[in-house]
Amino acid sequence: MPASESKRLVSLDVFRGATVASMLLVNNPGSWSSVYWPLDHAEWHGWTPTDLIFPFFLFIVGITTSLSKKDPKGILRRGALIVLFGLLLNWFPFYWWGKMPDATWLERVAYRIEHLRFAGVLQRIGIVYTISALIAAWTTRRQQIAIVVVILLGYWAILASGPLEPPEATIAARIDRAVLGVNHIWASSKTWDPEGPLSTIPAIGTAMLGILAAEWVRARDVKRLVLGGLIGLIVGRAWHLIFPINKNLWTSSYVVFTAGFACVILAICIWIIDVKGWRAWTKPFVIYGTNPMIAFLGSGLMARLLGLIKIGDVSLQAWTFRTWFKPFFDPYVASLLWGLSFVLLWLAILWALYRRNIIFKV
Repeated sequence: MPASESKRLVSLDVFRGATVASMLLVNNPGSWSSVYWPLDHAEWHGWTPTDLIFPFFLFIVGITTSLSKKDPKGILRRGALIVLFGLLLNWFPFYWWGKMPDATWLERVAYRIEHLRFAGVLQRIGIVYTISALIAAWTTRRQQIAIVVVILLGYWAILASGPLEPPEATIAARIDRAVLGVNHIWASSKTWDPEGPLSTIPAIGTAMLGILAAEWVRARDVKRLVLGGLIGLIVGRAWHLIFPINKNLWTSSYVVFTAGFACVILAICIWIIDVKGWRAWTKPFVIYGTNPMIAFLGSGLMARLLGLIKIGDVSLQAWTFRTWFKPFFDPYVASLLWGLSFVLLWLAILWALYRRNIIFKV
């Protein structure tokens, strides 16, 4: 986003920064067995505060796309780089570190490639950004509204033609296995991928709603953002009764509901920060919002390394949790404090970069 826009819309940087910091927090608990429910995803249908984070980020992608220059070559280059970074993050450390008796290093590298997860958060962001930005560059506002409606209703029709549970039986899961291959799906599920190809289509709708809301954001029109947000919340929640809110399937009701939520929270940020001018508390979030790619990539690499480096028979991550947190606090509190410490560590890293005006832009 151009510097002039960023200065006028500190609220947008704050909203983005809070979203990125929240993503780091929920992705890095001290122990996955001790996580408060708001910091964990819903098991399948329904939602928790954690399920708002990813759609919020895509909604912001839509807003910033509308506020920036629409150069097709630049859009394609940026989108491809984001996808590439996601693949490299999935691939790191580029060899299989698990048990493979008598395997050579090259065999471990080959096995890692053969079981590389193709989908992921950054891959979805890159694809969604590219498609939504090109749509925004080549269509009018009315056409964009029509496209969102077609996407959401069309996706509903597709998923409704099959079961919505269990997870492995959905049409989205079947397409995941057919397109990605069983060796390249999210290892935690093995039969479906939460960022799979079919569910990426309605995610484009999330970014498109951000593009449509950008006009209100640019004008700092708090009333329209609140009204639009409340309508989205009501429609999304009503739609949930016949097409459940589901983050893993990225259902149409989930798109409308989370976009409505984003509008309301962004309206509150604009009113507090840009209208009333209460900015003293915003600096940490602005810093996170200024370097989101470094925050996500760097924290992801660090988390992987903390899991790979061993102290005795446990990972460095587990050792720090068991040594510095678990003995002194309730397990859930200890897990939360470890995650908050991780967020604060990255705030310190990003602050150092911010002071030196080191900003990584794709």
